[in-house]
Amino acid sequence: MATSLHTKITALSALTLLSALSFSAHADKLADIKAAGVVKVATFDANPPFGAIDPKSHDIVGYDVDFAKALAKSLGVKLELVATNPANRIPLLQSGKVDLIVADITITPERAQVIDFSTPYFVTGQQFLVPATAADKLEAYSKARIGAVKGTTGEQTLHQRFPQSRVLAYDDIPLALTALRNGNVQAITQDSTILAGLLAEAPDKAKFKILPDLLSKEEIGVGVGKGETALLKAVNDELVNLEKSGDAAKIYDTWFGPQTKTPAPRSFKIEAK
Repeated sequence: MATSLHTKITALSALTLLSALSFSAHADKLADIKAAGVVKVATFDANPPFGAIDPKSHDIVGYDVDFAKALAKSLGVKLELVATNPANRIPLLQSGKVDLIVADITITPERAQVIDFSTPYFVTGQQFLVPATAADKLEAYSKARIGAVKGTTGEQTLHQRFPQSRVLAYDDIPLALTALRNGNVQAITQDSTILAGLLAEAPDKAKFKILPDLLSKEEIGVGVGKGETALLKAVNDELVNLEKSGDAAKIYDTWFGPQTKTPAPRSFKIEAK
């Protein structure tokens, strides 16, 4: 009886240990990435200058893409970009279809409950794009029809800041601009740099203007699966290294420097948490 009980306890202990090891292996996304030799990264393909299709190469290029490339290189693996839109970013990560989100995703307390975030690698603010003849003050739009991109903090901020406005959500920013052109909305909102990029590419840009006042301040981070501490540390270490080496500033200048279509001074540095 004692021997049988001891055998059962030993077997149970072994099973518990095996389950713990299995969970540990499953939970270590960094080890999985290195074993696979590839990191899958969700990024935008219609959100310049963060991510968009290059008309010549047909590749996805942009600020986010350059950071994704640097992260893949630091991990010693190949990069696989997975095109997404704002609403699908977190579901792709949670379902395991991607390993990281590098897609202009703002760090918020709500999102931080379901995914982890790196230290910010970009800081921006939310602004309005309106017709050139429209009012210059944000408060003039408190009861207006305003377009935002579905699943973004811009959409949430509008509901909080202007509860009497009518918020219309679109799948991406080009669709929101079309709605503004058609008069379906009186303003659209997005991060300042994205609006600058959108306006720079618009053939009718003289018909619009970006209002100077910021609706909010946004810190952008890399999205990592909840509890993936090893992967998060690897991402944070590389982001800080990119800042120290000057490469982060070079990437910024490539997309936001004086010679670009979306010039904006760099008012932040990537710092360890």
